[in-house]
Amino acid sequence: MKKLCSGVAVALYLSPAAAFAQSAIPGALDRAFSQANGGPGGGLTMSLQLLVIMGLLTILPSLVLMMTSFTRILVVLSILRQALGLQQSPPNQVLIGLSLFLSLFVMAPTLDKVSETAIAPYSAGTINAEQAIGNAGAQFHAFMIRQTRQHDLSLFADMAKAPKFARAEDVPFSILLPAFVTSELKTAFQIGFMLFLPFLVIDLVVSSVLMSLGMMMMSPTIVSLPFKLLLFVLVDGWALLMGSLAASFG
Repeated sequence: MKKLCSGVAVALYLSPAAAFAQSAIPGALDRAFSQANGGPGGGLTMSLQLLVIMGLLTILPSLVLMMTSFTRILVVLSILRQALGLQQSPPNQVLIGLSLFLSLFVMAPTLDKVSETAIAPYSAGTINAEQAIGNAGAQFHAFMIRQTRQHDLSLFADMAKAPKFARAEDVPFSILLPAFVTSELKTAFQIGFMLFLPFLVIDLVVSSVLMSLGMMMMSPTIVSLPFKLLLFVLVDGWALLMGSLAASFG
């Protein structure tokens, strides 16, 4: 529950839009409402903070998809369901929930650092909203840059005609975000290919056996499905898959 609360709090302080304008948005808000709070350093009232928070909640899905491990995990689980030959089992709600909580597990170190450097100091009043967003963005930036391939990063940097970056920290979110998502999709499809191979072998064997027996009207998919489920259960597939997905983020 603590990790889940931290994840929700991160979503309130960090968004893709805010990451592109870390200094503009908080400063503009503070200046716009400073007179209503007794001076330039007054900050936002509780009602205005609630309004900003409700606005940030609308972009929470894009935040989860674009800046965490959620995309890779969900794509791999969807490919696994197709490889097993199952259409609606597990249902989409189960896959999304499993992806969400496994993402919270993978992102736990990053969320802890965000809580220490951004959320806790901001709640204590030692830093302002601009500094909190900057500190949180730095932690997410560090996670994303570790998972992004150099080729994908160079591709979008060349498209943006950006100069060569001396350090990884100098890469802006406008380039890092699409490169990160591209790398995540590429990694997810590579893992999915490896998942498909053993189940494809079972389909080929079953199809060959049915063909040799002259059972042309029998669907190989129906016959191979129990064998694929049995194989997946015998090798403890869910535990292996969850462990491998978590370990793939290093």
